[in-house]
Amino acid sequence: MTQPHRELSNPSGVYPPLGKYSHVAEVTASKLLFLAGQVSVDEAGRLVGEGDVGAQVRQAYKNIGAILADSGASFEDVVSINTYVVGRESVQPYLDARAVVFAEIFPGEQFPPNTFLIIDGLLHEDYLVEVTVTAALP
Repeated sequence: MTQPHRELSNPSGVYPPLGKYSHVAEVTASKLLFLAGQVSVDEAGRLVGEGDVGAQVRQAYKNIGAILADSGASFEDVVSINTYVVGRESVQPYLDARAVVFAEIFPGEQFPPNTFLIIDGLLHEDYLVEVTVTAALP
């Protein structure tokens, strides 16, 4: 387990978060890890969860977890998340699946800042979700 080196907060003077995220992540580390967007492709290069937003969310976060671990980091080190979801019809299934994933990877009630975008499409027509994170290494 890494040492705490980020502080999540929701300052006064702005609206409360409209979901599971914090407005601010203050980092006291000097080394940042920027991950490329992760989609629902397993380590063999196969799409996981064709047409299933929930399965795609789980695989994307599984990939992120593997990359973080390979870099000596964990989800505790994540300071920012950007999420891209294809189509408004995918929003609620995404939020439902993300709630389960977040409960597993982010214990407690504080979550990193998250920018959420609804888009028309991703690189491959079967990709429904792409997630990228920035982590602060101790």
